[in-house]
Amino acid sequence: MTTELTHASTLRELATDQGVLRYHEAGDGPPLLLLHGSGPGVTGWRNFRGNLPALAEHFRCLVLEFPGFGVSDSTDRHPMVAAPQAVTRFLDGLGLHQVDVIGNSMGGIVGVQWALAHPDRVRRLVTIGGIGPNVLSPAPGEGINLLMEFVEDPTRERLVQWLHSMVHDPSLVTEEMIEERWRQATDPDTLASSRRMYGRAAAAARAKMTAASDAPPYWAMLHKLRARTLITWGRDDRVSPVDMALLPMRTIPDVEVHIFPNCGHWVMIEQKEAWERTVLAFLTRKDAS
Repeated sequence: MTTELTHASTLRELATDQGVLRYHEAGDGPPLLLLHGSGPGVTGWRNFRGNLPALAEHFRCLVLEFPGFGVSDSTDRHPMVAAPQAVTRFLDGLGLHQVDVIGNSMGGIVGVQWALAHPDRVRRLVTIGGIGPNVLSPAPGEGINLLMEFVEDPTRERLVQWLHSMVHDPSLVTEEMIEERWRQATDPDTLASSRRMYGRAAAAARAKMTAASDAPPYWAMLHKLRARTLITWGRDDRVSPVDMALLPMRTIPDVEVHIFPNCGHWVMIEQKEAWERTVLAFLTRKDAS
């Protein structure tokens, strides 16, 4: 008899030298690390709770909560800088050398960065939207602009506008979702962390720093990615439009792409069953000898 996968029954803590990392664990088998996206009120649990029952039948699922989003202890670093370091602390703390990785949006970028830095530690990588540069569409996308407006002036109305930009089917944005996101997003520490990522001043400083830097962006290094990769995307994504997949699709050496119709940014939620079947087929496929 399997235990119901509730928030409380799956929640774990790992003490590290830079604070406590919280995570959710479910299932047995090869380790599968799940990395959440960014945005108001996001958590790893909210991103992936619906997918855990299907994935946990095959894998030991580990949903890491990144520092700076109100669940794991914060660090003094920008959340995008803290995230890959948290992955290293987390996997080392659990004694795991090699894992499969699923990353949603920001979590996909972190997964790519970590796989590039630790090529022998990621066997297979699944991304959900969000990786690569805008090729045909304007940047930032509609959803990112709405996100920036929310962190500058966090009203309930702006939160609802942003949530609607995340999905193709507006009925997915329930009052319960709005309420739980609102509570988390307006927590003072979480809001300050969001402003470090998406405030107008932060965006301007980031653009200035990028222009002055000789370091290549992560997506210019995708040709070095050794992990077998599956890119999943919603055709109707208004946060990271699907043309962003073009450069990763061309440059990642061993890559497959699956685009889901009638689907926005949250592919794992909006096309749940189809996404789970596609991802499980990819992750459980036997390696060619």
